[in-house]
Amino acid sequence: MQSGGGPQPENRGHRTVSLSGITLHDLSRLLGGVSAGAGLSARLATDDDYEHADEDEDDDDYEETGEDAYYDSFRQSAQKHWFPPVTEPQKAGTELLVGGDFGRVANKMRSRKNHVNVAKFIMTRTSQPRFSTPKEDYTDNLVPNSNGTAVAAYDANIYTGQFSADSSFYYTCSQDFRLHVFDTTAPPVNHRHGLRRAAVHPSDVNLQTNMKVMKTIQGHPGRWTITDANLSPDNERMIYSSITPTVYMTSTLDGSPTQTPIPFADPVSRHSHVWGYGESFGIWSCRFSADGNEVVAGGSGKIFVYDLLANRRTVKISAHNDDVNSCCWADTASGNVLVSASDDTFLKVWDRRSLGASQKPSGVLIGHTEGITYVSAKGDGRYVISNGKDQAMRLWDLRKMRSSQEFEAVETRNYGVHNFDYRYPHYPKPKYSAHPLDCSVMTYRGHSVLRTLIRCHFSPMETTGAQYLYSGSADGRIHIWSLDGRIVQVLDRSKTLAMSFDPSAPENEETKGIRSNVCVRDVSWHSQEPVLMSAGWESGRGGSIVARHEWKGLTKMPGALEDWVEKEAQEAIESSERVRRSPRLQRRRQAQYIPGAFNNTDEDDE
Repeated sequence: MQSGGGPQPENRGHRTVSLSGITLHDLSRLLGGVSAGAGLSARLATDDDYEHADEDEDDDDYEETGEDAYYDSFRQSAQKHWFPPVTEPQKAGTELLVGGDFGRVANKMRSRKNHVNVAKFIMTRTSQPRFSTPKEDYTDNLVPNSNGTAVAAYDANIYTGQFSADSSFYYTCSQDFRLHVFDTTAPPVNHRHGLRRAAVHPSDVNLQTNMKVMKTIQGHPGRWTITDANLSPDNERMIYSSITPTVYMTSTLDGSPTQTPIPFADPVSRHSHVWGYGESFGIWSCRFSADGNEVVAGGSGKIFVYDLLANRRTVKISAHNDDVNSCCWADTASGNVLVSASDDTFLKVWDRRSLGASQKPSGVLIGHTEGITYVSAKGDGRYVISNGKDQAMRLWDLRKMRSSQEFEAVETRNYGVHNFDYRYPHYPKPKYSAHPLDCSVMTYRGHSVLRTLIRCHFSPMETTGAQYLYSGSADGRIHIWSLDGRIVQVLDRSKTLAMSFDPSAPENEETKGIRSNVCVRDVSWHSQEPVLMSAGWESGRGGSIVARHEWKGLTKMPGALEDWVEKEAQEAIESSERVRRSPRLQRRRQAQYIPGAFNNTDEDDE
């Protein structure tokens, strides 16, 4: 279920609560959700849907110290993991790295041999004959490694924060039904006398930022929050959803307030509903197709496709037995294959070309034991990743999915933790680490998928070959994995610097940061540069900060140069115990790896 909530329970005095649009099933879940926890838990933030009270709205007399302790417990709970960390490359992941589907293999071979020197590579490419130099050749090892600097602050929780496809824009949607589009190519604003000052944007007093705001969009009134937003491939249109059956589309180019409704509910008729109101459900996820002419959306157990040119809904599938938290297109070419992820623990693959005869999925991806918060596609029609409330991110190959017959045999069986609620800061020890019919290729752990629908993504194909996977986390950290299963970087949002600092400046020796109870919901990797932008919820009372994380070399990271020298000394001792090379080759090799050093000879001449 999507993050959200409904009216807070109030026992003092008498109040009138509107239940318009809420079914008896919804009401029973609302009452059950409130009574499930006594005292503190009955008032705490949730990341389910509109039936539950939100973590961000507490009673007025609620003690701040208690709130801080509660949200800090999300961070502390991450220290207790039921699964051992992966320290060695996993066979399945290593085979993917060298299989050719995830970037250039030669780069990975050089990296494994420590034959990586960006300065030398740039120098030699001008003196050696070569037709073209893919950007991946000198950026695939540049992984953002800084804890970040704040670049925008909101009074409301951010639900989506993503770069556009070309990374010229960064856009967000928040719980106050506002969307913002930032120009990432423009220099910081209010950069005076060497100081970076945040400015309250004139069109939105709830936003402070030193980024250039291209447009602020006031969303159409919905229920509880904007649940998702997506920018069209040409950067000219934006769609957003709420807990209603209608998605809205607006322009990003001009100041026009016009917003076009995209209805996914059945047309209202006299016989459609006893009261004539039609369907009532929420949309948790929406995405443009690669050509920008269609929209896929997922909601309360269903997925839809809407043809913008024909102005009609073309697909409606009763896909799952629980909420569809996320959906996506599997490839960027045909647009025929859809993937849906649900709280029923399954991902389903749908081919629109075969939906005429049956609404059964083409296959099912089985492996998670708890609900799935997000699914993201690599874009080649083969690989997708998903985040699960079982505290696991899984990589899938669509060619290895289970058949409908295999799925139906286990559809009603539950392998999750009994009565587990991901809204609260504790994941009990599971009985099963994966579903018995697990068909995932790899599993990645270490992050915390609690409190909200944490999102995960592939790294950019052009600069990294999509060889890294990354995710936010309820413990305030950003985790970056290699495909082989190892954690490459962990960025700590509790050490993020204030907006007055320069994101590109050298890191401070001791970074204490500005917050400790951050929950990182969404993260986005720049398609051309080693830069991440993270959107983190700051506390239970609402408010978010967007931080910029850059890759910083040895000269900008505290102690990094000294660590490199110590590492080289240790490697020199180890190499002395091996077969001696000629003095000339030893000197050449030592000079090759000094930061910034280069020569015109190729490494392979040894």
